[in-house]
Amino acid sequence: MSDFEPTAAHANGGAAGYRVLARKYRPKDFTDLMVGQEPMVRTLTNAFETGRIAQAYMLTGVRGVGKTTTARILARALNYKTAEIDKPTIDLKLPGEHCQAIMEGRHVDVIEMDAASHTGIDDIREIIEQVRYRPVSARYKVYIIDEVHMLSTAAFNGLLKTLEEPPEHVKFIFATTEIRKVPITVLSRCQRFDLRRISASDLVGLFSTIAAKEGIVADEEALAMIARAAEGSARDGLSLLDQAIAHGGGTVKTDAVRAMLGLADRARIVDLFEHVVRGDVAAALSEFGSQYESGASPTVVLTDLADFTHLVTRLKYIPSAAQDASLSEVERVRGAELSTSISVSTLSRMWQMLLKGIPEAENSARPAGAAEMVIIRLAHAAHLPSPEDAARRLAELAEGGQTGSHSAAPSGGNGGGAQASYRTAAVAGQMPDRAMQPTAPRPTAHLQSVPTPESQPVVLGRIETKPTPVPKVPVKSLEDIAELCTQNRDPKLKALLRSYVRLVGLEPGRLEINLPPEAPKTLAGDLQRRLEEWTEIRWMVILSREAGRPTLAETESSNREARLLDARQDPDVAAILTRFPGARITDVRIRATGNEDETLDIPSAAESAEGDILPGDDIEF
Repeated sequence: MSDFEPTAAHANGGAAGYRVLARKYRPKDFTDLMVGQEPMVRTLTNAFETGRIAQAYMLTGVRGVGKTTTARILARALNYKTAEIDKPTIDLKLPGEHCQAIMEGRHVDVIEMDAASHTGIDDIREIIEQVRYRPVSARYKVYIIDEVHMLSTAAFNGLLKTLEEPPEHVKFIFATTEIRKVPITVLSRCQRFDLRRISASDLVGLFSTIAAKEGIVADEEALAMIARAAEGSARDGLSLLDQAIAHGGGTVKTDAVRAMLGLADRARIVDLFEHVVRGDVAAALSEFGSQYESGASPTVVLTDLADFTHLVTRLKYIPSAAQDASLSEVERVRGAELSTSISVSTLSRMWQMLLKGIPEAENSARPAGAAEMVIIRLAHAAHLPSPEDAARRLAELAEGGQTGSHSAAPSGGNGGGAQASYRTAAVAGQMPDRAMQPTAPRPTAHLQSVPTPESQPVVLGRIETKPTPVPKVPVKSLEDIAELCTQNRDPKLKALLRSYVRLVGLEPGRLEINLPPEAPKTLAGDLQRRLEEWTEIRWMVILSREAGRPTLAETESSNREARLLDARQDPDVAAILTRFPGARITDVRIRATGNEDETLDIPSAAESAEGDILPGDDIEF
């Protein structure tokens, strides 16, 4: 027990004197912080021993890992003073002159501020005005600002100069759960410490120690449940332990904790997992219904099933993970057995389906029904082959269709003839024999080759061939697509097409293009929808990494430059430009003659000389 806390007799003497476990066993020195935060303690120890004490510290981590407590311990270490020691130190075994007041948050020279309720520049201006004054009794004036990411932009900017060059008697300690919201200009002026989530095994050890000090009988499995529910937060875990002690009347029993947290029995979760991987839908639904009637939440059951799926996958690669103190005996033994018999592809598929199914159950008006549908999908997927097996099977069928196409063809127009029958084998990973025998017979898929109209797909086994689509309007180039945009009054799409689209390949129903990074993200989708609407066939617009041809705008610009160059080289045009200094060519227009030949409509030098053209005028061709 801490030197700063009341005695156990006083603490338990009545409701008025009771302190919750999260406050009663809050760490008071760096020795207590060694639980889960060893890297930070080691860094601070070396810094204090060498005298390399930073002017500002930034503590970040999830809620409940000890950011504010660490800030107070750090303030205590900076102002530590006893009869024998009068310097900053991390050796805080004996209480110093300022220790108790600092840890209780009432020391005059250690100012704590909650940035969530003091966000403005006026609050920071008050700090800036006060830092010039020396501390009243301590060695350093320490400012602890919690949830510092809540400060406004103006407040951060106002703090920068003082934070970079604070007086020698001032130290800043910041704490935040949202480190990304803190400006980099502030982070660069601080020594940063990332407080890690406390592992479940460390939390179990902490809870066991506290239960022993409190004289509480606690089941190890119950403490493991609380540690898992705490998700790395010591404060949350101690609050749950407090609740479990009250729920159990002074004891912490497994069944009581499971009922309190709405958890399912871990052994029954493993049973449900085995039913699912065997593809036994009836047994899986029966087990889920039994757990639901016992009070387990449907989403919690699915979450626990996902956790066990992750555990089995992890044990497959790290067998030593079975020694984790937060695991129950059932999870250790049966998890290790299953990890050797289930393929990674099956486990990965279950994990992905559960990640999608858990939010469905959470957001559903009928969570139990939604959870049952997830379990049905999981059990059904256990009979499906892996993507690799399916691809290999399709390749085999393709080869078989090519070599045996004559024997597979129908012999008569009435549907008689040979039939091609295929049976898809169910693959549920490399399960043992008992796991590969579902209670219900597996379905068999039969496919038969039959004559079909020319407009319909022709099915040969599992290979589908379709006739080439014929568009209502022929599309052979980007110019044709631009013309369609003009005809259908879509100038916006035409402008985007001209500016960004580079053609890679084009055939009916398939357009392969290259788009620059600055092109609108929806351009490909808009182009596909409009083409399908205008041509009345299905289109597939593919984004390619190939450079492709120039855009329509680039092509037109290149052609215009070529026409201007040709015009400058014309003898008559050169004579005009010589005759009128300052004149320049602004455009060249192509005029079609009667025989459809394209010619330049350029006046002769004599004709232009007789006109009223003055020097400096622009000549348009």
